[in-house]
Amino acid sequence: MDDILKEFNEILGNVKSYINYQKMCGVDVCPRESIVDRSDEPERQIDMGERLTNEIDNIQRETEEIVPPKSAKNSGDISGLMKELESCTRCKLAEQRTKIVFGEGNLDAKLVFVGEAPGGEEDKTGRPFVGRAGKLLTKIINAMGLEREDVYIMNIVKCRPPENRNPQPDEIKTCEPFMLKQLALINPKIICTLGTFSSQTLLRSSVPISKLRGQFHDYHNIKLMPTYHPAYLLRSPTKKRDVWEDMQMIMKEYER
Repeated sequence: MDDILKEFNEILGNVKSYINYQKMCGVDVCPRESIVDRSDEPERQIDMGERLTNEIDNIQRETEEIVPPKSAKNSGDISGLMKELESCTRCKLAEQRTKIVFGEGNLDAKLVFVGEAPGGEEDKTGRPFVGRAGKLLTKIINAMGLEREDVYIMNIVKCRPPENRNPQPDEIKTCEPFMLKQLALINPKIICTLGTFSSQTLLRSSVPISKLRGQFHDYHNIKLMPTYHPAYLLRSPTKKRDVWEDMQMIMKEYER
């Protein structure tokens, strides 16, 4: 009986993983099939895998231990760090920025996403990953069964480079200490670096992202998973499957 239940749960897990991957790719609904002739009625749609996902969650909920939530960290240290950056003029990026994009999310987060630099929408709002790439990142987070409020999102550079160019070495070097302080204060279980610059900066590596991704690296006893930046996925959607494989590895470690 235990073997049958185990096999059943594995099948359900595989189906749920496939559904989440489809959601990440933008497939949110599927047609409802019926043996009843409804040709005179408008086509109805149901949320992609909603029922099945709910059933899987119910099964998992019955077997999971109830763990009390961690108490929130004192936000004073993060607030102090933000205040230190309020009027930063340490590098040339300060000349054209609208707002500093410090970072946002759960200060008790087990998972932190680190990008490279803010874009145009981020520069206007002061929030990380809210443009097109940010919307895709949100889809990825949701497909993992999480919300943006569950994780922390930040960049290695806090001001937008002109015309969204790549951050330059001196800009990264100037802003890096603030990123490192953020990570130290949050102290996550897992870091996911998005793209070449954040991955190479944290790992002190010049290895291409295509070779860094797909495996965990050690970052001061924190598991670090490099993956492609969401902006790259918008240009190369075939790489979404690679990113989803990386996210599945993160999910397993997250739930462990």
